[in-house]
Order: sequence, then structure tokens, then C-alpha cells
Amino acid sequence: MATLLGAVAASHTPTIGFALDSGKQADPVWAPIFEAFEPPRRWLAEQKPDALVVIYNDHISSFFLDHYSAFSLGVGEQYPVADEGGGTRGLPPIAGHPQLAAHIGQSVMADAFDLSFFQGRALDHGCFSPLSLLLPHQPGPGGGWPLPIIPLQVGVLQFPMPTARRCFELGKALRRAIESYPEPLRIAIVATGGLSHQVHGERAGFNNPAWDQTFLDLIEHDPERLADLTQAELVELGGAEGAEVIMWLVMRGALSASVRKVHQSYYLPSMTGIATAIYENRSHPPVAGEVQRHLHQSQLQLQGAERLAGTYPYTLARSVKALRINRFLHAMTQPAHRQAFLQDEETSYAATGLTDEESRLLRARDWRGLIHYGVIFFVLEKWGAVLGISNLHIYAAMRGQSLAEFQQTRNAPGALYSVGTLQGDDAAKAPAPPSSRSLARTPVHPTAPEQPS
Repeated sequence: MATLLGAVAASHTPTIGFALDSGKQADPVWAPIFEAFEPPRRWLAEQKPDALVVIYNDHISSFFLDHYSAFSLGVGEQYPVADEGGGTRGLPPIAGHPQLAAHIGQSVMADAFDLSFFQGRALDHGCFSPLSLLLPHQPGPGGGWPLPIIPLQVGVLQFPMPTARRCFELGKALRRAIESYPEPLRIAIVATGGLSHQVHGERAGFNNPAWDQTFLDLIEHDPERLADLTQAELVELGGAEGAEVIMWLVMRGALSASVRKVHQSYYLPSMTGIATAIYENRSHPPVAGEVQRHLHQSQLQLQGAERLAGTYPYTLARSVKALRINRFLHAMTQPAHRQAFLQDEETSYAATGLTDEESRLLRARDWRGLIHYGVIFFVLEKWGAVLGISNLHIYAAMRGQSLAEFQQTRNAPGALYSVGTLQGDDAAKAPAPPSSRSLARTPVHPTAPEQPS
């Protein structure tokens, strides 16, 4: 089973990244920042974790207001650096850990925390500002980082937002998830945000160093008191944006009730109280049947699904595997993309970087094989609309039947429908709908059906 080593907590102000990128290490104004990050950098190097769970918030860089989640877990293979208006920092993308992330997602959802999930989204200074000082890395496109991360984005910019108590309880669920992961990985948590600051309105520039010190004392010794604070109280004490310290409570909830503080620092150079801290667990590993009971609970919802032949629950593992081809098919909702496909199918495959297997499945119109590969049906029906193929054609092909044969299994055999009808130039370029005869020759996947994961 995985081991939770402890946690690093750090502010994530862009000041940190600016100081590094500008080479301010020897500048007396900026040097305390580098000094503050040296102990947690050294601790991570000594502990050698296999992965980091990074709790951060996005600053309207990759998560816009048209869809804003309370808790969103990164489950993808890689995360680039976000452009926040002035171009991207000279940092390489960082790898994810899809297997651990999927386990955390399933475990935490079973503990009644409703997450959203993301892949491939760029991460802004909320994540990369502290990471760039905490981890050694090679800058530039060919560079890299020493270990993968699982990013957990907390929506702390728009009310209603998660309460301090909810964040603390999420941390407890996160601990159960990590400690029940079946591989012997060493995991550390990095919590980002704060401390006191406000960056908007007439109160912009507000700081409260006295509260920052109290907060640092309570997060170590009495996090329960912090978890009971309301958001208005947190704003009053630490400023509107300083209320993002609830992300530290996710980290603290994941640790033992009693922790050993290895390091703590505090510096207020300008707008934000910059703090770093290291906490190590003092508790024993899981005892008796704790892990087995939790694993049973987290896997309960899909138990028995493997008996349903021809059924493939759409898991995070399938989503990560097929992200590229699902994006290609989802983009059929964009006129320019579907026109390019209709004009030159092969060029559109190459231009979007599809693998040979993915291109072959699409070229063959292998509907069943696409499902086995990990394509979700609801992009297949969009592609079917572009091809002039009804949903019924696709259903029949997945069952290995002709359209006529499938229609005989329906209460209304003559009903044909699709999610869309091409118009104008798109319609002129679309192929003619297939006949029942040609549908019967639609290829099916040659290998045995995949079982639900």
C-alpha cells in the first residue's frame, strides 16, 4: 500500500515565480523567499516521494466562469504551463499519474465528495509558482521534472465555495485514498495558497501578519478551530483572497491529528504573506481492516458490472487512454474541423496526431472497435451525424447486425434519427448514408471485448 509521508505548505503568489525567473536570489529584498523554500526543497529531495498531490487554485487561467467547479481532480498524463497574459514561463510540462489519480477519484467519490475531473489543462502560478522552487527542473520544451503530480483544483474565487469544514473533511478522504492505493508508492502533499492578502477593491493591499501567525499555529495544533470559521470570518481576518487558506485545511485533514512541524517561515515583502511549512505524520500506518473496508466501499458501485456482457462502464482509465481520439470526434461540433475532415479525411487524422490504431479504427468505421478502444458513444453519434449515419446504424453495427435486423428488435422499426443534420457546404461534402447491405459489412473489432476496469 502507498505511504503518506507528510506535507509541504506554501504560498503560491506569482511573486515567487517572478523572483526565480528574474534571478533575484542575491537581492536582499527577494532573498528571504529563496531561503524560505530551501528547507521544503531539501525535505522533498531527502524523502524522495514517487508523486505529489498538489492542492491549488486556478486564477481564471484554465477554469473560466462558464463552468466553475468546487473540487476538480487532474487525472491526465501531462499538464503544460498556462499563459496568464504575458506568455508562458520557461518551464516544461509536468507529468501526471493517471493510475493514482483515478484511484483517488474513485475513493473520494465513494466518500461522498462530488469531484469533477480534468485532463491536459494548463496549470497557472497557483501550482507552478511554488513547484518551480520546490523541485529541480530543466527549463525549456525539452526539460523535465523529477516526479509526477496529481493536481487538485479548489474553486475558491467564486461564492458559494467549499467551506473550511468541507475542505478539512476532504483531506481525511484524501488520506484514505492514498493509504489504500495498492502499490507501495511514497506520496507527499503540497498545499498552496495565502497567507493574508487582498487584491481587489478599496481594501486591496490588506495584510494581517498577526492573523497569519495565529493561522500557522492553529493549522499545526488545532485545525478543528480553523475548520469552524466561516468564509466571512476568513475574509475579515486574512483578506478576500487570503481566504484561500482553506486549501491548507485539505492538506491538514490528510495528516494525523498530531504532526511534527519540521520547518516554518514567514515573509511579507509586498502584497501577500509568504509562508512555507513542513509537517510530518506522527500516527501509525493503517491498522486491522481499515484499508480493506475502505477498498470494498470505494469499489462497491461497479461490483457485478463485469457480468454484463457487451457493457463498458466509462471509467477514468478509459477516458485518459482515449482522450486524443475523443477530442478529434468531439471537434466535429466545430464547422472548420468537420469541413476539413469531409474534404480530406486522411490529412485531418495526421494533423491532429492520431495514432495508427486510432486512424485505422476511424477509417474502417469500426464502431464496436471504437467503443472497445475507449471512445465514448456520445462523440460517435456526433461523428455519425457528419457522416450522414443515423444513430440506429451505429447501434446495429455495434451489435454486429444489419440495420434491418436491428430494426426488427425495436417497437418502432421504421424510426431513424440522428443528433444533427448537416447544412449548406457540410451537407454537400458528406457521403451518402449507408444502405442496410453496406452496414452489414461494417467491420467489428477483431479481438475479444474488453472487460470493465
